[in-house]
Amino acid sequence: MLLIAYDGSADARSAIEHAASLWPGESATVLTVWTPFVEVMAHSGAGLGFSPGMVDYDEVDAASKENAEQRANEGAELARTAGLDAQPRAVSQQTTTAAAILSEAAAVDARAIVVGSRGLTGIKSFLLGSVSHAVLHHADRPVVVITSDDVVRAREAHQPDSAAEV
Repeated sequence: MLLIAYDGSADARSAIEHAASLWPGESATVLTVWTPFVEVMAHSGAGLGFSPGMVDYDEVDAASKENAEQRANEGAELARTAGLDAQPRAVSQQTTTAAAILSEAAAVDARAIVVGSRGLTGIKSFLLGSVSHAVLHHADRPVVVITSDDVVRAREAHQPDSAAEV
């Protein structure tokens, strides 16, 4: 059983394609993690100006959950088309997306976790964090980090001409 994190990005699609090529026919859970509105507000500080009753948190969460379920179904369909025996799963994060991925990997007893990487570096990586980095460093099982073709091309365009320059 593989656990494939899927958020709909090109990197997540690449993760599915590579997982299917590495483990053809393997069973997989395609996981989409969504964030409850209260968590979004707590992390952004945006809730400071809201008065009670201004936002229906339950309605926002229901829409977020539904969107995550649709995204997980989309990812599972992509995985099935690529040759995996895939099932969708959507969960809410209670602390971080990485923690939710690790928790689900344990719950399904995944033999490996497959995640895409957006290839963020520098200040963007610092400010936005890196889910793939956190999963990689806290996992208790193998993790495969896949970058999309776009990220690979961008990196190739900025690589030094020789290994001696690295």
